[in-house]
Amino acid sequence: MRKNYALLVWLLLLSFNLLSAQFSEQNKAYVKCQGFYDFYYDESTDKIFLEVDNLEEEFLYVYSLSSGIGSNDIGLDRGQLGNEQVVFFKKAGNKLLLIQPNLKYRAITDNELERKSVKQAFAKSVLFGFPIIEEKSGTYVIDITDFLMQDAHGVANRLQRTEQGSYTLDTSKSALALERTKAFPKNVEFDVTMTFKGQGNGDYIKSVAPNADLVTVAEHHSFIELPDDKYKKRVFDPRSGSSPFNYYDYATPVESPILKQFIRRHRLEKKDPTAAVSQAVEPIIYYLDNGTPEPVRSALLEGGRWWNQAFEAIGYKDAFQLKMLPDDADPLDVRYNVIQWVHRSTRGWSYGSSITDPRTGEIMKGHVSLGSLRIRQDFLIAQALMNKPFAERDDNYQPMLEMAIARIRQLSAHEIGHTLGFAHNYAASTTGKASVMDYPHPQFKLVDGKVDFSKAYEVGIGAWDKVTVAYSYQNFNKDENEKDGLNAILDKAKADGLRYITDQDARPQGSAHVIAHLWDNGTNVSKELDDMLKLRKVAINNFSVDNIQDGTPYSVLEDVFVPLYFFHRYQTEGVAKVIGGLEYNYATKGDGQEVVAIADKAMQEEALKSVLKTLDANEIAIPKDKLSLFPPRSFGTPRTRESINGKTGVSFDALSAVETASNMTLKFLLHPEKASRLIQQKAIDTDNVGLGEVLDILIASTINKKQQDAYLKEAQTIINFRVLFHIMNLAGHTNVHPQVNAIASQKLKGLSAQLAKDAGSNAIRAEMIKRINAFNEHPELFKVIPSPKIPDGSPIGMSCFH
Repeated sequence: MRKNYALLVWLLLLSFNLLSAQFSEQNKAYVKCQGFYDFYYDESTDKIFLEVDNLEEEFLYVYSLSSGIGSNDIGLDRGQLGNEQVVFFKKAGNKLLLIQPNLKYRAITDNELERKSVKQAFAKSVLFGFPIIEEKSGTYVIDITDFLMQDAHGVANRLQRTEQGSYTLDTSKSALALERTKAFPKNVEFDVTMTFKGQGNGDYIKSVAPNADLVTVAEHHSFIELPDDKYKKRVFDPRSGSSPFNYYDYATPVESPILKQFIRRHRLEKKDPTAAVSQAVEPIIYYLDNGTPEPVRSALLEGGRWWNQAFEAIGYKDAFQLKMLPDDADPLDVRYNVIQWVHRSTRGWSYGSSITDPRTGEIMKGHVSLGSLRIRQDFLIAQALMNKPFAERDDNYQPMLEMAIARIRQLSAHEIGHTLGFAHNYAASTTGKASVMDYPHPQFKLVDGKVDFSKAYEVGIGAWDKVTVAYSYQNFNKDENEKDGLNAILDKAKADGLRYITDQDARPQGSAHVIAHLWDNGTNVSKELDDMLKLRKVAINNFSVDNIQDGTPYSVLEDVFVPLYFFHRYQTEGVAKVIGGLEYNYATKGDGQEVVAIADKAMQEEALKSVLKTLDANEIAIPKDKLSLFPPRSFGTPRTRESINGKTGVSFDALSAVETASNMTLKFLLHPEKASRLIQQKAIDTDNVGLGEVLDILIASTINKKQQDAYLKEAQTIINFRVLFHIMNLAGHTNVHPQVNAIASQKLKGLSAQLAKDAGSNAIRAEMIKRINAFNEHPELFKVIPSPKIPDGSPIGMSCFH
């Protein structure tokens, strides 16, 4: 037995030595690249061999997509970053293991045994095992081809999750892409062309791939030197507008929390820390994709450079710069902060992401992806709002283009802001549009009966943006107390009346903050909705065939009309949130901010009055004289996801437009969580608005409303059935307070009795009673009957994760 074992060991050593000798002899014919890691490329086998001479020395591994699929719905974009991971190589027998340590749980202490105990308590991950091909004087050669050829970015999983088909990697149709495989002193970049085979059954993949059964993308792998230890972390404060970076420190004394929170930011230091104004040791430089066309290129450069205003305000000179990306640079190279112009088959979200040191939160690379089609949506909005723009000539597009370009400037600043470490601020629209980190709805006004959009978007950095830059990047001298200085920045912002509320409290469904909304305008959202409805009515009355150019199919005129018809959609969301809403801040003990309060009764009543206008046929029904503008779709211009959907076949369905619009309002107004909040707020203050009052006023304003005009009567009937369905939803919902069920059921009972008074001569009333009775028999089976889907809308100017 021992002899057999010794023979096996001898054979393994012999094969290893032969392989090593073979590599040493053959590598002279390989292409060698020298950099952070030296590597060899063997063209005959399409393999890459890596030299490793720094065992157990941490570096950063990042995977990404260098070429994507081009579908916003699938979500695999060119330039999309994956997760960054601290890793290191460790020898284990005849292998090198690539290990990812667990940095979420730490013990920051000089006690080595304490640090070791935490490391052993939580799992780490071995990402790959590489057989050693050669070892000379502590330098190991490994074949990393299989590692690079794996689907690190999860393309196949994403295709399956989005129901596009089941795919596997086809290595016979995949290969290393040498044109984007490079070595630099502090990073090495590997690129792989990867083909996934399967049965492409999904509409999204069919719309973008030349052969949906064979989908080819490029995945990118980066090995990056980690920054030195001179970066200083800055503490996170929920009031600051900065994004947090977290870990748990188990060496923390018992009296202090183990959760440690710091902000994400670039490293920025003054050359002269004592000077009031100084250049930076290393400025933050961003580079714009050189494939970006004009006039977008100039707009992105101008908008992005706004950030330097904020850095100047804290004593830096030219600390933030924006340049064109060199022609020979790779956008995924960690050495470049990049703004990338990304094409998709449909308009989609733009986003700002980054590569961050997982140890400290230091941003090493900002990477902005801007959807190229979003500019066309703002152009379309302007085209719909203009009064007969093409009545006299077809080249009168400059005003529309100027508005769309104004949005692109703001978008550039917004997405760069994310990569500087900043979160959304959806309360900024109530304080003079104080931040580019809000979602801005274009601001219009009526002038002489026409819509003026010359001031649609703000220009320049906002007051709140200067606060976030100051909190994240302000330089403090050695004799200054940083904690006191940071608190002083936030105290001044409060004194200046600036507000900060971010995503979790601004989304339309489920959130409750009365001033934080997406795509809203005005310090008083209800008044702004009233003004917006007036402007919408004027624009619809002015709408004509002259909103398109000569020779354009009338079907396109319908597409232009869509954003005008749903022009009030986002302001309606904001107003509906006020009802049952809350006023609160990210308060900390001793900061003097209001912690939380129920929305003022008068504010809620004003909001209810305003939002009910969107459930009035007089307000939302398309004027009869406009319906002749919308014939059945012409050949070659079918309906799309951005069209008004209907139930009348080929004809334009004006009643379904009303149904869709009213359902939009009702899903916010009668949201189950809001209904439960109304129960609670009425219990706390019996004088405040309650669910019963909301339902009474709603029924009186809709189902009990009389319309004389036959067309408006039918439109109102459509609205009334939506009201009925949403009340039923509250009556039968299982995730609300039982009081909600009781009150909604009571209103249904009263409504049924009221309708029964003359139901015999009124088919609509009889149908409503029939549906109420059916609901009462089996409330557990009820589901809100879907209305025709609302056309894609947000984000304005193009369909958000960040």
